[in-house]
Amino acid sequence: MPLPTPTLQTERLRLRPFSEADADDIFALHSDAEVLRYWDSPAWTEPDRAQRFVVRCRELAEEGTGARLAVDRVEDGAFVGWCTLNGWNPDYRSASLGYCYGKAAWGHGYATEAATALLHWAFETLDLNRVQAETDTRNVASARVLEKLGFVREGTLRENCVVNGDVSDSWVYGLLRREWSPDRAHG
Repeated sequence: MPLPTPTLQTERLRLRPFSEADADDIFALHSDAEVLRYWDSPAWTEPDRAQRFVVRCRELAEEGTGARLAVDRVEDGAFVGWCTLNGWNPDYRSASLGYCYGKAAWGHGYATEAATALLHWAFETLDLNRVQAETDTRNVASARVLEKLGFVREGTLRENCVVNGDVSDSWVYGLLRREWSPDRAHG
């Protein structure tokens, strides 16, 4: 069953479905080695990867397995990154949260603000019971975002990724519906 990708608005951000017009911004984001330093894949070198990314976003929605949203600043419409709920399982009422933001967006609270809106949609519209997230143990900023949102670190996946040739661990975080409070991320 398809999962329509929502358009969500916060005070400073607009989360929306991706379009082909986003390809240049996506490529710029994913070709930045510093942005992807904790990812399990290298920075992109082929611009056509961005078109495949947009196609994959549409496929997630059509398959009913997730929603990946572009994140723009309301004040000037600038693309700052993206966030996603993937692995949606309506039977288990669960999904995974992910996000990626350009360096210019770091330190402004955009990841927390966008994820708050997406989590609100997940718990209220999709009626999720659990959202999971993983982050490289060296990615302190991402861990801080998850903790601000109310996620609880549940464990460590030892040596589960190879990032730029380095074996790394990941932390697994979980957020349950009964623990969710949209106000927590702002307090």
